[in-house]
Amino acid sequence: MPNYVWKGRNRAGLVQEGVLAADSKDLALSSLRRQNIVVTGIRERGKEISLTKVGRKVPPKTLAIFTRQFSVMIDAGLPLVQCIEILANQQEHKNFQRILLQVRQDVEAGSTLADAMRRHPKAFNNLYVNMIAAGEAGGILDTILQRLSVYIEKSVKLSQQVKAALIYPIAVIVIAAIVVAVILLKVIPTFAALFTSLGAELPFPTRVVIAASNFLARYFIFFIIGIAAGIFAFRRYYATYRGRRVVDGFVLKIPVLGPIMRKIAVARFCRTLATLTSSGVPILEALDITARTSGNAIVEDAIQGVRKSVEGGKTIVEPLRDSGVFPNMVVQMIGVGEQTGALDQMLNKIGDFYEDEVDAAVAGLVKLLEPVMIFILGTVIGGIVIAMYLPMFTLINKIG
Repeated sequence: MPNYVWKGRNRAGLVQEGVLAADSKDLALSSLRRQNIVVTGIRERGKEISLTKVGRKVPPKTLAIFTRQFSVMIDAGLPLVQCIEILANQQEHKNFQRILLQVRQDVEAGSTLADAMRRHPKAFNNLYVNMIAAGEAGGILDTILQRLSVYIEKSVKLSQQVKAALIYPIAVIVIAAIVVAVILLKVIPTFAALFTSLGAELPFPTRVVIAASNFLARYFIFFIIGIAAGIFAFRRYYATYRGRRVVDGFVLKIPVLGPIMRKIAVARFCRTLATLTSSGVPILEALDITARTSGNAIVEDAIQGVRKSVEGGKTIVEPLRDSGVFPNMVVQMIGVGEQTGALDQMLNKIGDFYEDEVDAAVAGLVKLLEPVMIFILGTVIGGIVIAMYLPMFTLINKIG
């Protein structure tokens, strides 16, 4: 019987290693999984087999489809392991397929579904795992999966609305920058050489455009390096504790876009907290998960403040009002829901309302940006064209 040298982590996250005798690698892995050990490496006779593959994160839309299908199959009475195996075999996302097959193996080895999913954070986040655990404990896994599928679908919709609000102006700015760069680098030098050969007197706008063309041609590489360095520095700064809060706070204060981002944050908060509380997750744990999935550091800090206050014996309403992040209408409706014992229902209604508000706001923003972007693009390119044709008019007058 061959010996396998393994290394992994236990449920507490501590690194462990040892030697295990087994007939095959699969049997060795199954034995270690039954001991609740997440194997990160295993080798036989000097041959290293790495199990810590850096896989892509599973897209939310893929997870939503899987959850919806999973809930239907569980509701139909199919065994849990069979459901996972069927869904894994028909999964087109290869990384997600591997994850599902590992989850099936762990469940077959005696692990709970929540614990098996917890080992794959790139596919199943804390919210997902905690709700699955609540569904398993309460015997309502099919109901929990239905709520999860609805939540993920609405979350995907919100994310698409954010992209719709941002992608249009970014795309127009990028295209405009490329067009202007091509004109300055390729077209303007030709006109400049023509004017020099004809000895034309250049007006001020034309001199400015030619100077910009010469500057860009001379320092183009440094310009690109500067942009790349700026992006890198911004990402490093945003990764810091203070940087994320400065940037996220600034985003919430931007005219037009800021109110939309605030509405999206409120809708996500209400929908997440409603889904967790209605599934039986304790309120403190639900607030902690909601804070970490809020998507904005300012909102996250506000929710963590609410959690600390609730932990100290206060109601949700008081710290929500003191945070200054959530509108008064939201605070009042949550207060009513808390007093009547229908907090999850009230949160769902607020989520529906703000999702409709986001729909209308994004549609209005896109309509507003279209003429503004067209005007800016036309002004920049039109100004360059006019500046280059002004000397032509002077030359024509001289010839006439």
